[in-house]
Amino acid sequence: MLTSIPSVPFLEALLLMRADPNQAWRRDTLARRLYVREKTAEDLLAELCTARIAVPCAEPGVEGYRYDPADAGLRERIDLLAELYATHLVEVTHLIHSSLDRKAQQFADAFKWRKDS
Repeated sequence: MLTSIPSVPFLEALLLMRADPNQAWRRDTLARRLYVREKTAEDLLAELCTARIAVPCAEPGVEGYRYDPADAGLRERIDLLAELYATHLVEVTHLIHSSLDRKAQQFADAFKWRKDS
């Protein structure tokens, strides 16, 4: 599950929505709560929908997104992640950052000149 978390803001948005599953989260509200730009919050909401963790609100006249994992297995993994994050915040954030560092290094390595090129 941690390898599927693309960033700490994604995790924070996920956990914030999980804490209040009945709230309709709009980008401006999420941006204020996470101290990020509205565009970043909008992107996070889109990522959460792609990950099947959030869905657009279905009620007429209600804007935003709600926490609604696609299945019970995903919901259980998120609950376990929330417990882990609550007790091992530093370790979890380091793991997420190390994953991002590896991806960045792999991308950079793809552009290295090789002798045989």
